[in-house]
Amino acid sequence: MYQIITSNRNKAKNITFLVKIPKLDINLITYGDFMNLLNIIVETIISIFTHQNTLLYLFAYLFASIPFGYILARALAGVDVRKEGSGNIGATNVLRVLKEKAPHIAKKIALTTLILDATKGAIVMLVARYYFGADDNILWTIAVFAVMGHCFSPFLLFEGGKGVATGFGVLLVMLPLSSLIAIVAWFIVAKVLKISSISSLIGLVALLISSYIIHPDIAVIHTHAPIWIISFIIFYKHVPNILRLVSKEETKIA
Repeated sequence: MYQIITSNRNKAKNITFLVKIPKLDINLITYGDFMNLLNIIVETIISIFTHQNTLLYLFAYLFASIPFGYILARALAGVDVRKEGSGNIGATNVLRVLKEKAPHIAKKIALTTLILDATKGAIVMLVARYYFGADDNILWTIAVFAVMGHCFSPFLLFEGGKGVATGFGVLLVMLPLSSLIAIVAWFIVAKVLKISSISSLIGLVALLISSYIIHPDIAVIHTHAPIWIISFIIFYKHVPNILRLVSKEETKIA
């Protein structure tokens, strides 16, 4: 035992405090206790990573990470789109690059890329909803993971696309009417200005505005937070385009 005695003197009286500190017993935690604790930690980690929701999030991220634009351009035209044009793997850059490298198949590959990028977003949502019975809380989380997977693909060292097509795919499942409004806005601006980045960003704004008008209170989750997160990711991936727009260097799509 260790004893610490302190005194506090004042005009009236002396006060003495006695504090007893127990001696540390290094044998307090036995080997068996340590192994039991370690076993609990391991079981907890395993339960987290084998939980259905965690597996769904991982599936959404990895499936949406498949870089269809890169794969198709490389396999069918022998072109690495990451090293050409804007370096993006999305349909716009695929079209721009292949119009120079393989003009006879450029539009087909670009359209296929667009469809596959949107479809992979919708697929993870539909599988989670109708096969696994996931509720909207889980579905909105899956939507965010899917867009993150496309934009930060582990198959491309966490580079990727801009998230527009995949974002449209996941939001078409969750907010079909707002998504259709966004695609109409995107199409009109793309036809008039022929600048993909502007049409994508305006489509994004149209989706945000319409989501508040049509769904002022998002069912189940009661927040627009997942939509803002997806929008922020897409906006962040468009920062280079915005800088080129400001400097008037952004190219049009012929």
